[in-house]
Amino acid sequence: MLLMSDESEGVLTEKLQRLIETIDIANVLTDPLTRAIKDLLTVTAADLESDEASVLIRDGDEGDLRFLCAIGKVAEQLMDVKVPAGKGIAGFVLSSGQPMVVSNVEEDSAFYAEIDKATGYSTEMVLATPLRYEGEITGVLEYINRKGAPPYKPFSPDDMDRAARFADAIASLVHAYGSAKLFRDLGERIVNDEDSFNIDDVRDWLAGFRGGAEHREMMDLAVIVREIAGRGEDERHLCREVLESLLKYTGARTETSFLGIQ
Repeated sequence: MLLMSDESEGVLTEKLQRLIETIDIANVLTDPLTRAIKDLLTVTAADLESDEASVLIRDGDEGDLRFLCAIGKVAEQLMDVKVPAGKGIAGFVLSSGQPMVVSNVEEDSAFYAEIDKATGYSTEMVLATPLRYEGEITGVLEYINRKGAPPYKPFSPDDMDRAARFADAIASLVHAYGSAKLFRDLGERIVNDEDSFNIDDVRDWLAGFRGGAEHREMMDLAVIVREIAGRGEDERHLCREVLESLLKYTGARTETSFLGIQ
């Protein structure tokens, strides 16, 4: 049996502590966002008299899609399903940036039947619209079938307009979710890195991250604050004073500061 040296054990403990802290922050940020998205799906699906609704987001750089959130009979099963790049109605909407209504999926060659095969659900009709934040398409909002029994009432142009408005609200939440998820990715990088935490390496990694400039800038700032705060008590207090002075200078007003570094 191999015994771990005190030094190695200390390094591992530090890495695990950092990972736990990072994941805790990610969960605190992402859980309310996914709940809010699900609540919006429930309300908007009821408004459109739709049986199922889901939000799909990019999964990697190749254009694949995965389900971030879904409601309906097979919602849990959808969480394990991915849509390959360019496949399905959602793939078309993601790549084209155009909404799409299909009244009978059997007559549309774009329909990706593998999802129904995986879940046992029977898709008859689809309303899909892009999720767009500051000009960038980040995912797709879908409504499937109508409530009740077929034949279903087709989705109308008015339904498409309402879905587009719903997509604007959901896209903002998806954008926030993407920012929060960076914390988890950062934590995994830290725990898998055999070397000590290196701010320059992490900032280089963030610079190459696929996402909006605002994402990268927010995370870059978070990494800088984390590095300064980890150097000692004097540095933490100085960092806090500088940031709070900046808030006052810019006229920001808040009763509770999230920068409560102790």
